[in-house]
Formats: sequence, structure tokens, C-alpha cells
Amino acid sequence: MLKAGIVGASGYTGVELTRLICRHPGLELTVATSRQYAGQKLAAVFPNLRGLTDIICENISGRELAGRADVFFTAVPHQTAMAIVPELLTAGRKVVDLSADFRIHDPAVYEQWYQAHSARELLSEAVYGLPELYRESIRGARLVANPGCYPTSIILGLAPLLKDGLVRSDNLIIDSKSGATGAGRGAQVGTLYCEVADGFRAYKVAEHRHTPEIEQELSLLTGEDITVSFTPHLLPISRGILSTIYADLKTDVTDDDLFARYEEFYKDEYFVRLCPPGQLPATQYVRGSNFCDIGLKVDPRTKRVIIVSAIDNLVKGAAGQAIQNMNLICGFKENDGLLNIPIFP
Repeated sequence: MLKAGIVGASGYTGVELTRLICRHPGLELTVATSRQYAGQKLAAVFPNLRGLTDIICENISGRELAGRADVFFTAVPHQTAMAIVPELLTAGRKVVDLSADFRIHDPAVYEQWYQAHSARELLSEAVYGLPELYRESIRGARLVANPGCYPTSIILGLAPLLKDGLVRSDNLIIDSKSGATGAGRGAQVGTLYCEVADGFRAYKVAEHRHTPEIEQELSLLTGEDITVSFTPHLLPISRGILSTIYADLKTDVTDDDLFARYEEFYKDEYFVRLCPPGQLPATQYVRGSNFCDIGLKVDPRTKRVIIVSAIDNLVKGAAGQAIQNMNLICGFKENDGLLNIPIFP
């Protein structure tokens, strides 16, 4: 059994990682850190874990932490990760980082959207952890930058079209909606029940921090600099992301034409499911799973294609994709521990 550690186990991503690790055939959770709940059983903090793990939260770091596991998931806020990850790597451990600290290749771009970067030397080494695009690079990595939730749904939705040059890249409009868990577990007015229930709103319009990550990866797909219009919204649900993407077609194609292209592009991808022509994804059909469901519709009147993708923001958008990446860097089957059937209804 490989020993696994979670740094920052007290958030929604931390508990989701624990849930998945407990069902993984080759992993044993040996350390979980939390300053807030140090000394308490994780299953007491999150009763859904009762009977699955006896792990006690600890407030440790550095060499002591590194000696407790073989592979680490760092589920901590931005800037915190860049102080922890170098120590773990120096100790010879492998790391899947779920913050944004190692996703952006250009430190100047990172600092424009986040804050000063104190581990710039690792940016060129970190592999962007979207297995459907970078599987072979991930296999040999010791540091994987787990993608953001919105970018995962968007990049997977657009990749086949941009890779083949089927759409214009200068007018991409992305409209995404997320459940409230995307904002984290910290108490804040904007995600209180009465602020979210029975309502629907946009937020961080034209300034969301996932924008440079989306643009970076889409630009790499096309070989040219891409700028997108990205607007996130908050859904009155606990989990799930639905992204609706609008792109201008270069040539006349049909729904069947594009479905065939997507089918070819993702033919070997277990976690990408295509909706047949005439059907579209919904968040309730991926809940609790590591699947990304994608649907397409050509609008001949506007000469656009509308791509709709759905993921669970806590699984394929965070913890599940982190396990998928860990499976690759540690030599497990890619879907080990991730064979959850979506929870419906």
C-alpha cells in the first residue's frame, strides 16, 4: 500500500480526497493536516467518513510531515502551497497540488492575478494535470498542478474544436455556473443559505482568477494567443459545474460531424462521456463522479457551435482529478478509486 497524505484536510476538497482515498485499492491515508481541527478525528469533523477512517488531524509541516507519506495532496489556499510544496519535493515526495500556485507557467501572469510567487523555480517543472491532454508528461512528474474546476470543464469542452482549427479562436464566449462548494468551506456572506437559495447571479465578471489558466491552455492547443470572455455564476446547489461555450464555426458542419470528431478525440478517455446528438449534459448526471459529460449543438442561423459540459466541481474539478493524476505518477490504473457511479437523483 502506498502511503498518502492530505495537507489541508478540513475543506470540501480535503473531505472529498479522504472519501476517495478510503475507497482506493492501493492507498492508505497516513496523515491529514488541519490547523483548525488539530487533535480531532476527521470523521468527527465530517461524519460522512464515520467508520471509514480513524485519522486524526494534525498541525505539522516540514520534515516531520514529509516523513509520514509517499505522495501528498496539497489542498491549501493559494500562496500557502508554494511554501509547503518545495519542502515535500526536497524530501523526495511526489505532490499533486490543488491550489493555483503551479498552474500558470509565466510567473508574471501569475503575479498579475494572484500574488508574488516564492517558488518560481518549480513553475517550469510542474505539469498541468489534465490527463486527457498531458497524460504522458504527468506519468513522469513529481509535481502535478491540478487544474481548476472551471478550466477543466471548459478546456475539455473546447479541445477537439481548437486542436483541429474548426472554430475561430478570437471570439470565444464562456458562460459557466458552479455550485456553492466552489467557494470553499470558509464562512462568508455570499454563500450563506439565504444568499444563495432561490437565486442566481454572476460574480467576478471579467476578473475571475481562472481566466489566465483557461487562456494559457487554450493558447497551447492552437499555438496562438487566445483571449476569452469568461463569466462565472453561482448556482443555488451544493456541487456541480455547467459550462456553456459559444464558438464561431469556420465551415459548415452538422451536429453529427462534430459528434464524430469528439468521439474520435476522446475515444480512449474513460472519464469523458459524450452526449449523443440531440442530448445535452446536466450536473445531476455527473454528481459524485469523475466524469465530464459533453454535448454539442450547431446553430446554422448564427454559424456557431454551442458546447455544454458538466462536471462535479469537487471530483473531476478537484479531488477526483487529483486522484487520477496521482494514479498516473504512482503507477496505478488511471481509474483506480474513481469508479463511482454518478449519484442520481
